[in-house]
Amino acid sequence: MEQQVVLVTGASGNLGSAIVNFFLNQGDKVIGLVHSKRQSIDLHENYLEYAVNLLDEAAVVSCIDRLKMDFSRISLVVMTAGGFTMGNISNTSIEKLEGQFRLNFLTAWNIASHLHDWMVETGGGKLFFVGSTQGLDAQKGTGVVAYSLAKSLLFHLAGIINANSKDSKLTAFVLVPSIIDTPQNRQDMPGADYSKWEKPDDIAAIIGRYAHLENTPGKVIVIQSELK
Repeated sequence: MEQQVVLVTGASGNLGSAIVNFFLNQGDKVIGLVHSKRQSIDLHENYLEYAVNLLDEAAVVSCIDRLKMDFSRISLVVMTAGGFTMGNISNTSIEKLEGQFRLNFLTAWNIASHLHDWMVETGGGKLFFVGSTQGLDAQKGTGVVAYSLAKSLLFHLAGIINANSKDSKLTAFVLVPSIIDTPQNRQDMPGADYSKWEKPDDIAAIIGRYAHLENTPGKVIVIQSELK
């Protein structure tokens, strides 16, 4: 199988790390974008890590320009960077709305919008956004309004990319996890049934499966349905 070049944002997070390790184990070259470059870890020979503020458009453009010099193409992009906050319609402030918009939408927008033309010109590829059940279903977003609204934009963005790129080989997917099994979530929900939570390694494997499917149209990928 031909070696892919895979770009992962939020590469040092729980989900991002699982995705990085999955594709390294597949023999791919992986580029990890992180907020602060890690100096104390042993990096895989096929792994490159760049520190970039995904909310700084100029910094993202500079990073992508550097990638264009170092690589002929990037065939797969997985955007895991984001954040979460509670709040209903009565107590959600403008600051919360703006913060969630920046963390969950602009971090993905800055990467996807500035990679779009290059990926189309170099043969296409696949973009994976990380949505949420609250972003997909408004009924589930009543207690996390800012988060729900910000995540909902990713579904619309993926649809626009697919409509705009239907004559190219670039496709966009939105992953829809419910609760991901991470140390932080276990700490926040100590009495939960962790066996029902989705493992980062399983999500990474689902991405890997879709990454290698040929002529697959972009779609919403509900993780629970994929695991059944």
